[in-house]
Parts: sequence; C-alpha cells; structure tokens
Amino acid sequence: MTKVLIIGATSAIAKATMRLLAARGDRLFLLGRNAEQMKVLAADLRIRGAESVEYAALDVNDFSRHVSALDSAIQTLGGIDVVLIAHGTLSDQKACENDTVRTLRELNTNGISVILLLTHLANRFEAQGYGTIAVISSVAGDRGRKSNYVYGTAKGAVTIFLQGLRNRLYESGVQVLTIKPGFVDTPMTRHFKKGLLWASPELVGEKIVAAVSHNRDCIYVPWFWRGIMTVIKMLPEALFKRLSV
Repeated sequence: MTKVLIIGATSAIAKATMRLLAARGDRLFLLGRNAEQMKVLAADLRIRGAESVEYAALDVNDFSRHVSALDSAIQTLGGIDVVLIAHGTLSDQKACENDTVRTLRELNTNGISVILLLTHLANRFEAQGYGTIAVISSVAGDRGRKSNYVYGTAKGAVTIFLQGLRNRLYESGVQVLTIKPGFVDTPMTRHFKKGLLWASPELVGEKIVAAVSHNRDCIYVPWFWRGIMTVIKMLPEALFKRLSV
C-alpha cells in the first residue's frame, strides 16, 4: 500500500492515474479547486479498491495556503510516499499577448505555483530520505514556439526546476520524475482537431505509474515525442524563427 498525494486531482490525467492506484489498493489524498467534483471522484476511487480516499479544496494560486494544505494531507495520509502534481491550464496565447494580467495568471498556475509547492515538498522528502516527487510538465517547455510560448515558458521553468531538484535530492534517495506529455485528448483540448500524435489520459496514466515503479527520471509520453523534440531543439535559431509552429 502506497500513500499518494495528488495535486490537481480533477485533471483528466490525474483521474486516469488515480484509477490505477486505487485498483492496487493505495491510500490517496486529493487536492483540487472543485470540492464537489472531488467528492464524486473519491467515491468512485473507493469503489475501485483504494484503501482510503480523502480530499480537500485548494486553489494553487493561493500561495499562502500551500503549507497548511500539504501538512493536512500528509497528516491524514499518515506520511507520504508519492506526490503527483498534475494541475494546469492551457493558456490562450493570443489573449496573453494583449493582457498582462492573464499572462501572470497563466505563469502562476502552470509555473510558479508548482515551483512553490515543490519547494515545500522537497524539504519534507529530503528529511525523510525516500519517496517520489512526480510532476507533469510538457513537451511545450522544450523550446519556445509562437503558438504557445507563455505556456511553454511556465512548463520550461518547471522542467529546469525539476532538473535541479533531482540533482539535489539524489543523495537523499528521493526520486524526482518529470513527465512530458505531448498532445493529450482531454477536456482542456476538446477544441483541437485530433490526429495520430494524440494520446489518451489512460495511456499517460499507465506510463506515470510505470515510471514511478521503475525509478525513472524523465519520460516523454508517448515515447516518440522524445525524438520529435530532439529534432526541434537541434534546429538552428536562424531557421527555427521562420517556422510557423
């Protein structure tokens, strides 16, 4: 039985992951904005086999509540083995270009809130000397593109922060896992035309659980995004800036 904290529990990827964790009998604590959704979700996870499921509401952009929310979750779980940070929004790039308030909100939600939560969590995991910190970043953070560079900036910051955290916590025996999905078919992307490069939340959830079990450092989901992003990162800036991506 593993004690797992999920932040951003109502996201599609988090739901798919938690169903797998429930089926193996884990103990779960859910944090998210919508308490009513989490109530329904918790009941479903209990039916699926979770040893226990508790939840609490948290707006991740209310930074003053991070410590108390984490303390309450960990106390309720009776300790913590794994944390999965899965919250985020898909930024409207064009809107952000004309609205600094919106841009700041997107950076806070997708970047700063994650970094602050990780700062608190890292100290706890370092002190106990074991466990896994898993965070959903994105392939969008690998290189800035005109179509989503606000979102990509936030995810890129999270990826770099996780690299440093992995380096710091290695000697403490703590796994730090960066999860980089490509296109995922979720309610957040419902207005996008789907194609061969798209993955389901269920596939991403399976890969997350497997990566935690195998002590991985960084995964691309699906696997072929590693090759795609390697090519994109290698393109000279003189060429890349001319592309419509």
